[in-house]
Amino acid sequence: MADQQPASGGNGSGENSNEPQVSILAQYIKDLSVENPSAPQVFSWQVQPSLDVQFNIAVNPAGESVHEVALKIEIAARSENGPHFIVDLSYSGLFGLRNLPDEALQPFLLIEAPRMLFPFARQIVAEAISNAGFPPLLLDPIDFTAAYVAQLQAQQGEQAAPADGQAGGASGEGPAES
Repeated sequence: MADQQPASGGNGSGENSNEPQVSILAQYIKDLSVENPSAPQVFSWQVQPSLDVQFNIAVNPAGESVHEVALKIEIAARSENGPHFIVDLSYSGLFGLRNLPDEALQPFLLIEAPRMLFPFARQIVAEAISNAGFPPLLLDPIDFTAAYVAQLQAQQGEQAAPADGQAGGASGEGPAES
């Protein structure tokens, strides 16, 4: 036991490490809109609404080595009688990133960061819908990896055959649909 080396470079060690470091600095609701446009009639409707769920990921620099990742979720419940509810949520996180290799930056910001934010956004959506008078909606998990790969493939297709003579590129936004 005496020949073991003590762990170094951990949190609070004060050592300047070249190891990749990721920290969640803050999480917050950036925008939340809940509409119940057909109330009070909607509560007497005997039809099951269809749901349309869309999501988008936006990444913006927020300082040196700090990025804001915004997970935008839009949900609309409609039936032949009209809209039941509409929820728009933009849930964001500030992520501090140090010594992350360039090739790992975009996958982290568009896959791992939204994956960390999603459970909190899911809970906010469920509570907002419940507070609007409807049964809470528990969103199915989103496969951010598949969405990221689909976005890369779409961008590569745009770059291979640009329609307007300009090369396609990354916009900093993730996929627009689930």
